[in-house]
Amino acid sequence: MTLIDTNVLLDLVTDDPVWADWSLAQLETASLAGPLLINDIVYAELAVRYDRIEDLDAFVEAAELTIAPMPRAALFLAGKAFTQYRRAGGIRTGVLPDFLIGAQAAVQRLPLLTRDVGRYRVYFPTVELISPER
Repeated sequence: MTLIDTNVLLDLVTDDPVWADWSLAQLETASLAGPLLINDIVYAELAVRYDRIEDLDAFVEAAELTIAPMPRAALFLAGKAFTQYRRAGGIRTGVLPDFLIGAQAAVQRLPLLTRDVGRYRVYFPTVELISPER
């Protein structure tokens, strides 16, 4: 099983000229190891790109993604990691989703496929990251 970060899926949705091929190849490789998972946060972030829920659900199904609910322990860990980040001078906006995604990967011991490794490496050092910066 592999947890998939939003940025990798957006590469496909937007047919990103730089990253779409890399992201597709990584998703195909990860699918050989087991199910591809997203959580409610990733689903919500993807919704920004769709006008209708049916279209987003069609993408999720076509990509063979499974929505994995976030365990309470991951929610708690995300809050604690975000508090540590804020105390270290981190900005308030736009980062909490990364902490929720990283915490789920940490608590459930899932590898995380992402292109944005910075906060994950610092705040969730036990998470195996699948990224261009391996």
